[in-house]
Amino acid sequence: MTVLAPPRHPMVQSALNDARTWCVGQIIDDRPALAHAVKVAVTIGAHVPDPETDLIAAALLHDSPDLAPPYIDLDRLLTTRYSATVRRIVRVMHDEHRSLDTDSPQIVVDDHQVLLASTADRIVALSSLMARARRSGDVTTFFARRRPLLQLLPHFHACCDASAGRVPDTMTAALGAALTRLDHVTDGIPR
Repeated sequence: MTVLAPPRHPMVQSALNDARTWCVGQIIDDRPALAHAVKVAVTIGAHVPDPETDLIAAALLHDSPDLAPPYIDLDRLLTTRYSATVRRIVRVMHDEHRSLDTDSPQIVVDDHQVLLASTADRIVALSSLMARARRSGDVTTFFARRRPLLQLLPHFHACCDASAGRVPDTMTAALGAALTRLDHVTDGIPR
């Protein structure tokens, strides 16, 4: 049973409904965006016993700054329909995502809920990336075309190191395993 199995807490159901609406036609990791959001929430539940409702709702909505219609006052909606905690987690994760395009990507470790959600997001994204590479039939070419991603691998290792002792050991191990697989298959590809 996952954290999204019925019966769901009303806040989680509402977040799933909003995510479903906002994800229509959107793609993340070459799959429907809703699948990514659901996997992040389920990954949290697989590693965190009895995760807080706010955390699961935020996981489902973590990409909403990029997906929600621009006419929505997202901060207000996230705060009033959900909670200030959901809004905070979503916004900090969005800032982390945007920082990946800078010379100094962020690693937030002082907010435990954000760290849990971000670690789950990384596990899902990196595992999905590896699966797509394998399905491509040519893993080396797949990653050779993604040099900016390869240049971020040290950052993702730093995230894994920073999460150690702060998130469940199984989460750190899952992120570490995903990174080890990526290191192995990308060894020798120029960065």
